[in-house]
Amino acid sequence: MEQTLVLVKPDGVQRGLIGEIITRLERRGLIGMKFMQVSRELASTHYEAHVGKPFYEGLVNYITSSPIVAMVWEGKDGIQVVRTTMCATNAAAAAPGTIRGDFAVEIGRNL
Repeated sequence: MEQTLVLVKPDGVQRGLIGEIITRLERRGLIGMKFMQVSRELASTHYEAHVGKPFYEGLVNYITSSPIVAMVWEGKDGIQVVRTTMCATNAAAAAPGTIRGDFAVEIGRNL
C-alpha cells in the first residue's frame, strides 16, 4: 500500500472544483482531508527542492494566495493511480478525461 499527497490548489478552490476532483478520486482510498491556508513556512518546506529555481518564488506566492484542500490517499500502487487520474503537470499535455486534461488552464494553474 502506498500513500500520496493530493492538493487542490488555489485555482481549483477558487473555481469551485473541489467536489469534482474529490469525486474522481474518492474510490481510490481517501485517508484524510483538510481545508487549510498554507503558511509561507510550510510552502517553503513543501517546495524546498525548487529553491533557487526561477519559478520558486511564484510557487510559494501562489500556494499561499488562497486556501487549499490537502488530502492523503492510500491504495495499491496509490501514487501511480493518482498520477494517472490527475495526468500531466502541464495542462497542454494532459489527456482528455483526466482531471488536468478536463479542467487545468496552464502549467502554473494546474489544480
